[in-house]
Amino acid sequence: MTVEVTDVAALRRWVRRRQSAHRERGATAGNVYFAVLFIAVVGGMLHRQLALVFWPQHPNLSLLAGAGLVTVGAAVLFLAMRRLGPLGLTRPAASWLLTAPVSRRRLLAPSLRQAVALAAVSGGLYGVAVLGHVAWRPMPGAVAALLATVGALAGVLLLLLALAAQGGDWGGYADGLAGLLLAAGLAGLVADSVLDAPHAAAAAPAPLVAALVAGLAALDAVLLAVAVGRLAATPNERILAAAKTTGTLLDSAFGVEPSFVADMVERRYWARQRLRSVRLWARVPVLVAQDLLLARRRPARLAWLAGATALPALLAAGPRWLLAAGVLVGGMLAGGVSTATLRTDAANPVLLRLLGLSSRQAVGQRMIVPGVLAGAWSAASLALLDGLGELPSGPWWALGLALAPVGAVAAVRHARVGLVRNELLPLDTPMGTVSPGPLVNSVVGPDALLLGLPTLVQIVQGEPLTWSTVLVQAVVAVIGARAYLSGTTAPDRVELTAR
Repeated sequence: MTVEVTDVAALRRWVRRRQSAHRERGATAGNVYFAVLFIAVVGGMLHRQLALVFWPQHPNLSLLAGAGLVTVGAAVLFLAMRRLGPLGLTRPAASWLLTAPVSRRRLLAPSLRQAVALAAVSGGLYGVAVLGHVAWRPMPGAVAALLATVGALAGVLLLLLALAAQGGDWGGYADGLAGLLLAAGLAGLVADSVLDAPHAAAAAPAPLVAALVAGLAALDAVLLAVAVGRLAATPNERILAAAKTTGTLLDSAFGVEPSFVADMVERRYWARQRLRSVRLWARVPVLVAQDLLLARRRPARLAWLAGATALPALLAAGPRWLLAAGVLVGGMLAGGVSTATLRTDAANPVLLRLLGLSSRQAVGQRMIVPGVLAGAWSAASLALLDGLGELPSGPWWALGLALAPVGAVAAVRHARVGLVRNELLPLDTPMGTVSPGPLVNSVVGPDALLLGLPTLVQIVQGEPLTWSTVLVQAVVAVIGARAYLSGTTAPDRVELTAR
């Protein structure tokens, strides 16, 4: 039997012609023109702000902070590549070309080229940003260019490592190591906020940087050759998973619907778990017991939540209102760890009918675990700030506990927001028309943080905390939570959509 190998390039040209047959002749040129003009206009408007972000006049970070930023950036870039694949195909290619008798290497080569380009650009820009805040002034232009090249080559190296993890069986261990590096980098940033770490005393020598560039370039070339040779060995199921991820992200961006990504992450996480039946606690309400069980089955998320209590310390050097906002938003995010079940209840109210629960009972029970998590996180964060001397004297841990209903209401309200309403009339602005649906969805949830206004005022004023302020915050939070529960639920209906 004779097997004929299809020419992938010819097949791609045929598919591209059929896909673009409905377009006008100048559509592609118009898209390129719009993209270039948009970049030019935005760059002209924000060039000063971008200069402060990437290259301020004077370095404002220590060497410890620079090392922490480098570690955090490398870990985040690696984990992002791992979540995206990094090697994937479009949905049509995954449906028709992956199973066709075509060369797997030539099929995946365009995706590899795009991934290498994106990794190099991301690493280079991040390297310039870190360099601009840490490096000694004045710095020779040649050394700055070489250090930016180091960032680009490091990004490519991380991509090749993520690609090897995609094709091998050690991806889980690599993700765990990247998580530890991320935690170490954040710990370094927190330590820098309370320590007087040294700053750069001199510019890096050009020969040393040039040798580093040459070494990284040689290593990337060797690993890239190995990666190209092993493209055909990449498992189909992992390429399909990357294609689904990319498609979901594009759907979420096109439809301005972040819930698509959240739902994908939840489904993918639970699909990888091997669970056994566990009896719920009979002494607590059934929905509370379910939330506690799900929280117990995700210990890694709880560990990250505990470590994140130190993050507000990074904002201590900024304005006081920013520190207060960081504490309030952090409490909402902590409470949102266990609100995924609310979306399930809203999509399938049949289970609530079987349990004989009304919407008021269901939402009331679902608010308990988020309240506990938000209160514990806020109390630990404020106690840590107090211990570091960033706050005046007072029972700040008690104020954090008083914020528990605030975080619970904000998290539950955000979980019940539903799909983005794209049918709303657009708003005319000087920058063009803006759809109000995504704006409304982004505000719903964080607007409930206004219940934490006494805490915001107390932190901004910088005066010693008294128990009367704690009592005021607790009363405002409890009344606000009760009003939200009464105004958006009813004892005679099951549907969780807000009235």
